[in-house]
Amino acid sequence: MEKFDVAIIGGGPGGYVAAIRCAQLGLKTALIEKYANLGGTCLNVGCIPSKTLLDSSEHFYNALNHFKEHGIDISTPKVNLKQMIERKRGVVKMTVEGIIYLMKKNKITVINGHGSYLTKNTIEILKKDGNKELIETNKSIIATGSKPATLPGIVIDKKRIITSTEALEMTEVPKNLIIIGGGVIGLEIGSIYGRLGSKVTVLEFMDRIIPGMDGSLSKELQRILKKNLGFEFLLKHKVIGVKNEGKGVTVSVQNNKEEALEIKGDYCLVSVGRKPYTENLGLEKIGLKLDNRGRVETDDHLKTNIDGIYAIGDVVKGAMLAHKAEEEGVYVAEQLVGQKPHINYNLIPGVVYTWPEVSAVGYTEEQLKEQGKNYKVGLFPFKASGRARASMDTDGFVKVLSDENTDEILGVHMIGPRTADMIAEAVVAMEYRASAEDISRMSHAHPTFTESFKEACLDATGKRAIHI
Repeated sequence: MEKFDVAIIGGGPGGYVAAIRCAQLGLKTALIEKYANLGGTCLNVGCIPSKTLLDSSEHFYNALNHFKEHGIDISTPKVNLKQMIERKRGVVKMTVEGIIYLMKKNKITVINGHGSYLTKNTIEILKKDGNKELIETNKSIIATGSKPATLPGIVIDKKRIITSTEALEMTEVPKNLIIIGGGVIGLEIGSIYGRLGSKVTVLEFMDRIIPGMDGSLSKELQRILKKNLGFEFLLKHKVIGVKNEGKGVTVSVQNNKEEALEIKGDYCLVSVGRKPYTENLGLEKIGLKLDNRGRVETDDHLKTNIDGIYAIGDVVKGAMLAHKAEEEGVYVAEQLVGQKPHINYNLIPGVVYTWPEVSAVGYTEEQLKEQGKNYKVGLFPFKASGRARASMDTDGFVKVLSDENTDEILGVHMIGPRTADMIAEAVVAMEYRASAEDISRMSHAHPTFTESFKEACLDATGKRAIHI
């Protein structure tokens, strides 16, 4: 039985990053992955493939709607969905191969199979061929991620009633796509097919889409998706059933007046969040505690109740984000060798990769009101940005929330072009507790989208924005 300093169960972003950092710090490391490919949901059926198709569909949409205004005359473009899917597979393959290279480079032992605990220091790996392998480890990290959740009474048949996994492998562009859930995943996949010609209907139980983000972002994104892609939104609607009709689906819903109605479409994407994957890990054998939502219980240092066992990523509390899992993987690895790392969970950015992109970090305006915090608001619309006008991306704005007394930036909320990249400046500023005045005094290249962040900060400090 081979012995390791640390073994990690799960080869997604949290797991493989934890493995690399452990190896960099001199620990003999094993990475156990159930599936043939490393990278987990993110690389294989989540972040990377969805962003690839989002990019392809955006090119098509621009060719269809904006090339003529740019002075580019072409024949009417057609969708080649098969090629889009093939390109997506190629990007995924290249990315996964890159992770395999990193494992070899860092001398990490990768074991394919389903890992489960026999004791807190002994892990059994069930291989695909039925054989079993035992390893012994001093420490271990649970990084098994999550899987799509569903609603009571809805059976996902993976044919007409699908999850994001099947939506990223479609063989046809739906004429009518019904999406249950107005969160990040549903809106991104809806954007892909909306750009390619689908009529998209979003059913959301809450009173707004992307409910975890600042309310102003929710309103603006809903307005833009309706205007640009023809999305239909049925908010405050409860789904009570979904039926596969053979060549389509029927979704039964109730509105807030408890009036029933039926909506028909070609496919129904169930996108109501994800749930932690903790099945068949042998956790009950070692007495490891789960909370009432099925997540692994940890303390503030990501330690479980079992000495020497840690947990990270989607399987623990907090936002289910790949970059959050990566930070936690590094955090645990560095703890194992006696370092003192830190994570400020309030400064982990959130992004929705629609177009325009939606990005945020820190407190929302709703949260500051709940706290009774006195704050200032700075706003700058992209329609006032020269760079945005040049690229025909004038929808959206940058919103900065700063402390009324100290001017410290408390939250930054953006909807507009390339805000997924722009938000990093806000994270840096807030990590070092910058004021809105600090950002307003920094030189930003002209013309750039990031000038809009500076202008919003100027607006938050005495309404001094230059270009509005």
